[in-house]
Amino acid sequence: MAPSGLLVTGASFAAFRGMHWGLQLLPTPRSAAQDRWKWRNTCVSLVHSLLTGTGALLGLSLYPQMAADPIHGHPPWALVLVAISVGYFLADGADMLWNQTLGQAWELLCHHLVVVSCLSTAILSSHYVGFSVVSLLLELNSVCLHLRELLLLSRQVPSLAFTVASWSTLATLALFRLVPLGWMSLWLIRQHHQVPPALVVLGGTGLVTVGTMSVILGVRILVSDVLQSQPHSPIPGHKETRNTRTCCDGEPVLRDDPTLSLKD
Repeated sequence: MAPSGLLVTGASFAAFRGMHWGLQLLPTPRSAAQDRWKWRNTCVSLVHSLLTGTGALLGLSLYPQMAADPIHGHPPWALVLVAISVGYFLADGADMLWNQTLGQAWELLCHHLVVVSCLSTAILSSHYVGFSVVSLLLELNSVCLHLRELLLLSRQVPSLAFTVASWSTLATLALFRLVPLGWMSLWLIRQHHQVPPALVVLGGTGLVTVGTMSVILGVRILVSDVLQSQPHSPIPGHKETRNTRTCCDGEPVLRDDPTLSLKD
């Protein structure tokens, strides 16, 4: 199954890179003109999150065996879903390296490296696919994160849409990010005897990394969107192109949002 999984990963990488380039031909909202690349990058991320997040939720609903047996129980299409996600993270990493300095992108690049390493295990071995599909539930929260980010970039703050996006982000962060991460952590602890030590270390590292970033993300959004009444600016971990730098520290002329970007 590895060759077909790698083929799907390559096709996914090409498709998402093509989407990045294709969006350059479309107009960017005038309100987001200061950071056209960020707008395009977030739109592509939203497409990935909608595709894999809803796919994971629907798949687990139709095939609960993936959660009952995360190592062996999965239908063929589940591996395709995981491979699509790996292709996206590789494409997004390439897009960041092309449009940002390493100093700006290192945090998300480290996150992408951990995620790709974990998901690639399922593609190469055809095992742990169910476990990987459960992890893709996190993308349902990322849908809200990306919508919130697009509203920030288009300066739709304050607005009813942004308020709904903020509360939806916090609610889905708890339901579709922290709950799955907690379930995966408990499963790995209880079933560690069935998993090779190297994969226990890899999986544990991934869960700790993403879990820590998720908690920080939730706290920062809670503080910036709920506890503070100040105006907001472009989202978490704002990523800018080389053409948007206007200040001595490399940041564009936009107020900082204290949250960070997280693409799972």
